[in-house]
Amino acid sequence: MQSRRSFLAGGAATAALSRSAIGANDRIRLAIIGAGTRGSYVGGVFTDFPDVELVSVCDVYKPTREQQAAKLGEKTKSHPDAVADYRRVLDRKDVDAILITTPDHWHGPMIIEASQAGKDAYCEKPLSNSIEVGQKMRQAVRRNKRVVQIGLQQRSWQHFQENAKRVQDGLIGKVYHAECIYQGNYTRPEGEPTAPPPDLDWDLFQGPAERRPYTAMRQRSWRAFYDYSGGTLLDWGTHLTDVAHWYMGVQEPLSCSASGQYVRVPPQPLQLPDSLAVTWKYPQFVMTYTNCVRQNPDFDVQGNHFLGTGGWLQVNRTGYRYRPNPTGGRGAPATTPFEPVSQSFRYDGGPSDHAHVRNFLDCVKSRQDPVVSIDTGFYSTLPTLLGVMALRNGKTYSWDGQRAQAV
Repeated sequence: MQSRRSFLAGGAATAALSRSAIGANDRIRLAIIGAGTRGSYVGGVFTDFPDVELVSVCDVYKPTREQQAAKLGEKTKSHPDAVADYRRVLDRKDVDAILITTPDHWHGPMIIEASQAGKDAYCEKPLSNSIEVGQKMRQAVRRNKRVVQIGLQQRSWQHFQENAKRVQDGLIGKVYHAECIYQGNYTRPEGEPTAPPPDLDWDLFQGPAERRPYTAMRQRSWRAFYDYSGGTLLDWGTHLTDVAHWYMGVQEPLSCSASGQYVRVPPQPLQLPDSLAVTWKYPQFVMTYTNCVRQNPDFDVQGNHFLGTGGWLQVNRTGYRYRPNPTGGRGAPATTPFEPVSQSFRYDGGPSDHAHVRNFLDCVKSRQDPVVSIDTGFYSTLPTLLGVMALRNGKTYSWDGQRAQAV
């Protein structure tokens, strides 16, 4: 075990499968690292494509790795190995690419070591739980000429793409405020330490993180802890800041400030506050994030809101809506009047998940950058990492783009 210091359907999906299927002689040999709920699902998306051959399933918890190896092996009529240590996967010569769906603190070491071992990687968001590690990831990927896709799948979602064009084409005028809203938090009392389950390698789970006693919450709700992630801000927030960067055509904020309070639970110093607000300043607009909002029974308020001089637009995973500002109201009227639109639909992430995976597989073969490259993944995660730092340390941070560090 390495020391702390040395140290990822529907009609559109079906169409993507039929368009991109290739012969068995050009198959991509895949290993899954982190086979829990998300790993099982995304691994299932990968194995929907006939040019993917699953050779290994890796997880630190024995029942999980064995169950998912059996399940996906039955689906693909194969016999993937079930292993505990990801380094055994990287040692294999018959692995072309890996799917990383581990806790966030493992993303960095695994992408760095996979790049050094000549493996491409599809890694779930966020890029990392550390700015410094994220920079090292970028360097390793570029130095070793690897293909890495970060799992910010909204970039591959049709209605998100259509609304990006609306904002960029100036439908709502000049955008001065981008709101990011996600209702909820992961912060909970941790509970008393106990012995870890006998089939769990707790040291390997912690990996590069600070050594802590085992609690069930650390294993099952790891996203709540600074050691492994950054609460809903780093988890869901990165999806939202990615969309804001994409729509606004920006890469990095100028500064970040935040405030938070433990309101619904007693103070949990190793977890984010359960009520929080974060503000980022950009050259031409302000971006905010909050996890405390009043819901609208007529339309899900979560997601991205763009406020412009001519109108406003909201988009999330179950719909979008936009409308002009009232003439004579605050702000300038729309340059070109437009009709208000409101569209709601059932959540279905299958087509975008398949499109995102397909893009990665095609880029493994073409050696082109995918939709969300390692660099895009870094800059989309950067605002939320600054926000976690601001909340944890009670400071305001400026981002020094020239030196690529928080000040």
